[in-house]
Amino acid sequence: MVRHLFVLAFALVASLKGLAQGFEWTDRQESMQAGVGQTLRIPIRIKNTSDKAQFFVIRKAQADLNSNQKGYFCLDDDCLDQGIEQFSKRIEPGETLNNLYYTVETGLVTTNNTLRFEVFAKASPGLVLDHTISLAVDEKPAKSLIFQSRDISIHDVYPNPIVDQAFIDYRIYNEQLKAKVVIHNILGVAVGNYEMPVFENKVKIQADDFVSGVYFYTLYLDNVGVLTRKMIVRK
Repeated sequence: MVRHLFVLAFALVASLKGLAQGFEWTDRQESMQAGVGQTLRIPIRIKNTSDKAQFFVIRKAQADLNSNQKGYFCLDDDCLDQGIEQFSKRIEPGETLNNLYYTVETGLVTTNNTLRFEVFAKASPGLVLDHTISLAVDEKPAKSLIFQSRDISIHDVYPNPIVDQAFIDYRIYNEQLKAKVVIHNILGVAVGNYEMPVFENKVKIQADDFVSGVYFYTLYLDNVGVLTRKMIVRK
């Protein structure tokens, strides 16, 4: 018991020291959901709160993915090899790294995964902030809650695959938030842009103009992409 308390106290002190060094991990989620055969992008938001530019290392400390799953870092749409377990980036004073993701291809079976990441400044490698995310991969994630914060909650697109039309349910709690969903084809070309008004709670996607195939939709909050998921149009 004493040892456990010591470990917890040490972790807390390390986190406080990390903040004192001038960086923080923003918009952290503790749990996420996805469906089998989907691609999930987990945003990693690091803010440099110091008065000088620093190089930061973001490291995958744990990812208990099974043999039919894949996980890798992506900067925007530029993804690294699956075997690369850490990413380094210079962040200017007051800047937040907004375009780094850890992408998980969920595989074809239901499972629960634990992902743990560590962040530290290269100048202070002994002061580490860590964050653990629980990922549940379900057989049928229709209308499952896929993103939640104090500002918004959003459910997965349904039905998926889409034949003629589909919907995304959401609720916005912050009237100042600007939210939208942008759909891209497999080549990365935007084919649909859907605003999410504060006083509404559903996005309707009309697939009449979409050809059959794989698409991706991204949730943007105040023009920052926070989540990307796959959807299929089948006619």
